[in-house]
Amino acid sequence: MRVVAVTLVVMWFIEGLDEFILNDRLEREGIHPRELRGLDGVLWAPWLHSGWGHLIGNSVPLAVLGTLTFSHGRHRGWTAAATIIIVGGTATWLFAGSGNHIGASGLVFGFFGYLLASAVFARRLAAIVTAIAAVMFYGGLVWGFLPTPGISWESHVFGFVAGALSAFLLGRGA
Repeated sequence: MRVVAVTLVVMWFIEGLDEFILNDRLEREGIHPRELRGLDGVLWAPWLHSGWGHLIGNSVPLAVLGTLTFSHGRHRGWTAAATIIIVGGTATWLFAGSGNHIGASGLVFGFFGYLLASAVFARRLAAIVTAIAAVMFYGGLVWGFLPTPGISWESHVFGFVAGALSAFLLGRGA
């Protein structure tokens, strides 16, 4: 899907800009839980990464799970993405441990949650097939829910929940 491709191009551009021109200043602008200065990170965090390895690690699952999500329709894809970023990011800001939470992994886990929950709530063949594909390719993501030092496992959990919430809200409609 074009939306996913453009998203990845923008993320790669931002990482290049941050590393080569801004001396990694942008990556400090993520979600800082319960700090007013970190609230705007809810919108910026998915676009910011702590280096090329972090970005590469998020790019392939974002491409696959994002494409599967947008295959349900542009409206559903945009609704899922917006819900994941805003609800998942806000929950991370409210409840996560201290630190700087950045990266597209909250969006990746959100798309995963959306795809699994849409099979239950939408009950359409396309939703069931994409959920099966998501589990086959990325079922191991569940290990990302475990607390791990240096990884924002909270954004994984809250992203997943926000994705499932968007599937519930969309239900059989749209």
